[in-house]
Amino acid sequence: MKDGPNIARIAALIGDHARAEVLTALMADRALTATELADLAGVSKSTMSTHLAKLLDAGLIAAVAQGRHRYFRLADADVAHLLEALMGVAFRAGAVRVRSSPREPALRKARVCYDHLAGELGVKTYEALVQRGCIEESAAALHLTERGRQWFSALDIDIEAAQHKRRQLCRRCLDWSERRHHLGGALGAQLLQRLLTLGWARRDPASRVVTFGPHGERELLRLLQD
Repeated sequence: MKDGPNIARIAALIGDHARAEVLTALMADRALTATELADLAGVSKSTMSTHLAKLLDAGLIAAVAQGRHRYFRLADADVAHLLEALMGVAFRAGAVRVRSSPREPALRKARVCYDHLAGELGVKTYEALVQRGCIEESAAALHLTERGRQWFSALDIDIEAAQHKRRQLCRRCLDWSERRHHLGGALGAQLLQRLLTLGWARRDPASRVVTFGPHGERELLRLLQD
């Protein structure tokens, strides 16, 4: 008996090299044009248009028209979560790029996973929050504790606003480079945005890299240790 949804179509879509490059680029949670995506994937614009149509039809990406241009982004956080998990499996299986990008060390240190912090510093943050009792783990989900509410509120993060988002408040996300978890969900997104607003970190406009200055990294680690 064949049970459950048929994953073959989605797997085949993601498995194409050009489409995989597109989805990886959109993990930065930035909207890009077909021309930009064609350049990134190394294909013609007409070929990219065909790829994008297939991804749109499958609900893996979404398109927004602005003026004369159409911009493409991942459909939602669930797609990003799937892609990060696939990256972890690929990394564990040894399916790495023949030539690493010059940004590879920086990506491993700290990067955007859709809209939250990943990499070494993302994992450190998640594990410290669990150890401090700010987040409780269960087999099914994560739970924000009263101590956690106080910790996030001290950073001026609006927990009530995060709770009203149409997504989980906090979610485990398996980090492909660290092979451990970092914090996703609405709360993970708000935490990254707050770190950027404080000036402790900044995003690389051309990649998924998040760069922490010496002061910013020191302040984040201090907060996690206090």
